[in-house]
Amino acid sequence: MELLNFPKYTFRFKNRENKIYIFDAIRKKFVVLTPEEWVRQHTVQFLIQEKNYPISLINVEKELIFNDLKRRYDIVIFNPNGSIFLVVECKRSKVMIKQDTFDQIARYNMVLKAQYLMVTNGLNHYYCTMDYEAEQYQFLRELPTYKR
Repeated sequence: MELLNFPKYTFRFKNRENKIYIFDAIRKKFVVLTPEEWVRQHTVQFLIQEKNYPISLINVEKELIFNDLKRRYDIVIFNPNGSIFLVVECKRSKVMIKQDTFDQIARYNMVLKAQYLMVTNGLNHYYCTMDYEAEQYQFLRELPTYKR
């Protein structure tokens, strides 16, 4: 897998049936290593190690229903009260992040109502905060660090 625009992290891998698997610390199991999973695992480690978000508040790859359609979000971080703090959309590094990527996460967020959004392809990272009254998002230089 290629180098991404994240600090260097240590991962556990295994090879089974000619497929490489990476250990997901959130789901507590090995998952097939795809280019998008590579980005997702780096993002999870970034959120834990650099931004200090507790593993207990992080959820990965869960289903949500939007307009009677089933979708899956990549990463969600909850507030301690159960509301959603952050929604992350991960794309493989070869995918250019364009307006349709922001539209996708904005649609998910209509259901989730997160305070912050992050979109990454592992090379470029975009952070936004939501202004629900004005129905728009504002870009940020970085995500806030978790405060206990």
